[in-house]
Amino acid sequence: MKVTVGPAQYIRRMGLLNEAGTYIKNFGKTAALIGGHNSLSIVEKSLRQSLSEYEISLEYSLWYGGESSQTNIDRLVEALASHNIDVVIVVGGGKAIDTVKAVAYRLNKPLVAIPTIAATCAAATPISILYNDEGEFIGIGRESKAPDLVLADTTVILNAPVRYLIAGIGDTLAKWFETKSSVKNAVPTAINQTAIVIAGQLYKTLLRIGKEAVQSVEKLDLTKELEDVIDAIILISGSVSGYGGDDCRTAGAHAIYSGLTIFPEIHETYHGEIVAFGILAQLCMEGAGKEELNTLISYYKEIGLPFTLRQMGIKSLTDHQWKEFGEITVTIEDMANMPFEVTPEMVIEAVRRADEIGNEILSTTTKC
Repeated sequence: MKVTVGPAQYIRRMGLLNEAGTYIKNFGKTAALIGGHNSLSIVEKSLRQSLSEYEISLEYSLWYGGESSQTNIDRLVEALASHNIDVVIVVGGGKAIDTVKAVAYRLNKPLVAIPTIAATCAAATPISILYNDEGEFIGIGRESKAPDLVLADTTVILNAPVRYLIAGIGDTLAKWFETKSSVKNAVPTAINQTAIVIAGQLYKTLLRIGKEAVQSVEKLDLTKELEDVIDAIILISGSVSGYGGDDCRTAGAHAIYSGLTIFPEIHETYHGEIVAFGILAQLCMEGAGKEELNTLISYYKEIGLPFTLRQMGIKSLTDHQWKEFGEITVTIEDMANMPFEVTPEMVIEAVRRADEIGNEILSTTTKC
């Protein structure tokens, strides 16, 4: 049995970026920084200053490429492989972090992750979600490493657009719905049963304080509720995958997310927003009652998550597009984690049903 439970160390507090060198000095004297354009512009100056105080040289500052793709991973490995770098630092969101987790694995270097948004658990998992260069999902990369250190500066995260936090809540909600489905395929153990309990507690926490956390970002007011939700999204969510391993993986909701990425119009919708809709479709596949979906959609409305295809940019699909979507979605490995065999027709029916229920609620809201 092999279990990788999140990063070796996770630190979260205000102004942490200004103290980064205190922790990164333990990994060596030369560093490469990789991230998104916006994240680099936010983080690099303060990070460089903090590193210099401990005589750590930031040798390279590189854009990750915009997609967590094999092309970008190979490009970054080639750029750094022949240079004397002690530690790799990644800043940004899930795609940047996933890209650099694969780079650090290939280079066999320590990795420090500085998430600038709380939108996924990428900083706390040992896998990378891979896409092609156009943003279509390809698969899960296991030649990847969990960060040795995660530095979550709540000042940076608080000042990020609130939509990222909302998407992070959507992605984290899926832990409960997918884990309790995928674990049905496994023999109960102390470890996977612990993962289920953590996922259930995450779900309760987000229902209880999710709205308050969103309001905290809207008011630029760092509250305990926001701190708890940041920890839930970035760290605790990743521990569910860590403890659960292959017994408690992502399932129908993430498979539907991945299938929907074949439509270019959805690429402006964030990962966790699409996953949140995927939860509704998974529940439909599982035969959940309309009342259960209505309850979850009410929460989505409260915090700002989408619950129809139109809200995610998909206004209509042809019969051919529906067929292509269904056929692709069942080939995605996440779908194999469902406790029953799923056919393309089941996927199409579930997504249409979830969209229908969502539109009913949306129309009622509009009339009111």
